[in-house]
Amino acid sequence: MSKFIIKGGETLSGEVNISSAKNAVLPIIAATILSGDKCVIENCPMLLDVFVITDLLKTLGAKINIDLLENKLEIDTSYVKCTDIDSELVRKMRGSFFIAGPMISRFGKVKMALPGGCNIGTRPVDLHLKGFKALGVNINIDHGFVEASTSKLLGSKIYLDFPSVGATENIIMASVLAEGETIIENAAEEPEVADLSNFLNKMGANISGIGTDRITIKGVKKLKGVTYRPIYDRIEVGTFMIAAVISKSLIKINGINEEHIKPIIAKLAEMGVCMEKYDNSLIVDGRRKLKPVDIKTMPYPGFPTDMQPQIMALLCCVDGTSVITETIFENRFMHVPEMTRMGANIKIDGRSAIIHGGTEFTGCSVKATDLRAGAALILLALAAEGETEVTDIYHVDRGYVSIEKKLQNLGADIKRM
Repeated sequence: MSKFIIKGGETLSGEVNISSAKNAVLPIIAATILSGDKCVIENCPMLLDVFVITDLLKTLGAKINIDLLENKLEIDTSYVKCTDIDSELVRKMRGSFFIAGPMISRFGKVKMALPGGCNIGTRPVDLHLKGFKALGVNINIDHGFVEASTSKLLGSKIYLDFPSVGATENIIMASVLAEGETIIENAAEEPEVADLSNFLNKMGANISGIGTDRITIKGVKKLKGVTYRPIYDRIEVGTFMIAAVISKSLIKINGINEEHIKPIIAKLAEMGVCMEKYDNSLIVDGRRKLKPVDIKTMPYPGFPTDMQPQIMALLCCVDGTSVITETIFENRFMHVPEMTRMGANIKIDGRSAIIHGGTEFTGCSVKATDLRAGAALILLALAAEGETEVTDIYHVDRGYVSIEKKLQNLGADIKRM
């Protein structure tokens, strides 16, 4: 089992290049099923989750070519026929459920196990299934499997009880080939939803209202294969922003869309961090004294839940008391016991974490309980005295491309063992 060994106290400097967004790429890969043609994804992040979903497509009959040197993924779905999805692969990753919408749209049926993924809280697929049913799909759930079938998909008006990113994306993919018009109200507004919609429109779909909470999809007869470059990973950007601040360093981050990281910029600025924007790059100066802040995670354009553990690591290092309220996932404080092992003073009260910052941190052995928790522990290790061992880093590899190499290039003392 791999682990990271990190010696804290190093000052970072230089530049880091951001990869494409994992949360944009996964639904885009699933959406290639809709074309029945060859698609090329450029600047594809070669992550564990990407390999899992491409393996899923292979079991369905897709031809996959992965170019690790060029970070290019070629997917030919013209041979896809099987609609019974491999259960073991589905249980490895929640994003595997993105296959459902495209399979229903193209073949009118799919059977698959309920998905797995990080254990950060209840993330039911109820809203996905509600959307499918509205489009005329018959749903049967039995012994942990979902079986969906329809003779014809018909456009419908769908209101989501919560602006779920996954449900919004799956319903969009299910409806692009449906007869008539589909309207999704209270849709998720995340940039990754917009990126999927832009990809589908390039394939020939007719989607409007992109980036808003009311998305309209007019069904088309057929989609074609295209070449596409997904958006940069805003969560990776935020993680490296905090790496600069927590290590009291100045670094340049290449590959940003300022609009996508506004809530992160706003909170760091409130803390006293100095940042300068240049084209698609951001210079982050973390050498100033910082102030504590209160944070509440919210759906986009609010502060992202995927950045909550990382900013908690930073707030642990800031003198004073901060409060983080988690509104998205009820189990997203699983990293707190690991942080307290390193010296953090954090109290949990329901969905809020009260952080008494400014304590001394010492390295020890800690466990990555999920993807973003792993990133947060790496960040805290950069500020800790001595050596920190982060285990179960397969979680981290699901969402960050060679995070240790990028940190090494900035001057961090981190090794994969």
